[in-house]
Order: sequence, then structure tokens, then C-alpha cells
Amino acid sequence: MKVQIINKSKHALPTYATEQSAGVDLRANIDEPITMQPLERKLIPTGLFISLPKGYEAQVRPRSGLAIKKGVTVLNSPGTIDADYRGEICVILINLSKEPFVIEDGERIAQMVIARHEQAEWEEVQVLDETERGAGGFGHTGKH
Repeated sequence: MKVQIINKSKHALPTYATEQSAGVDLRANIDEPITMQPLERKLIPTGLFISLPKGYEAQVRPRSGLAIKKGVTVLNSPGTIDADYRGEICVILINLSKEPFVIEDGERIAQMVIARHEQAEWEEVQVLDETERGAGGFGHTGKH
């Protein structure tokens, strides 16, 4: 699938790390380092703009290494970029650690996955079909 992209960043286009990678890394595109204090959140620009085909979205997800090593994650995970959005891709990061975290220009801050989606056509009814699970939720499955 071809996706149109404008790269206004100082960095190369995102690439897949391996042949079977689901996502590409997004890099911070900043003029100077940004320090995030514990529990602070920041909107980090990437310098990237995309045009997705109808029926697709881009999901912005945390990078597992950044989460486990530094306690930094994507706040609205996964963030959704709709096919009709034409603004800059920015990433909402939060520092969940007890230490300040410094973001450098070009640092890999999140990953982006392109995914197909459907739009629901709602059919209002009075009763839903029965299932074995029923209304059980929030840890209900797997209990005996």
C-alpha cells in the first residue's frame, strides 16, 4: 500500500526495522532538547504529515523499550490518526518515572502502525443475542 507523506523534519522517512515489523518508529523533530519532569506530559512534533487511503487509520503506540527503560509512554495509547487528517503527526508523551527524562532531536519516541478499519452501521434493537459469557466483564473470562 502506498501512503503519501510530507517530511518537514530533519530526519529520514520512517522505515520498518525488519521485514515483518508492524510499525515504524516516529522521531522527535525539535530544535532543542525537551526535559519532561515526572508525571509531566508534552506534545512532541515529528515533522511528518500523511494522507491515508479511505478505510485506514494510523495508530500511534508506545515504544516498549522507552516504556520499560525510562517509564515514558504515549498518553492516549493508541492515538488514532484518521484518514482525513492532514496536520502534523505529534505524539503525546507522559513521563511516568520518578526521574526527569530528556528528549533529544531525532529520538525514537513512539511507533506508528497503519491499520484497516470499518465504520459501523448501527441497528437499534431492544434485545441482544445471548452468549455463554453474557454480561460478564472486567476479568470475568477464565474464572471457574
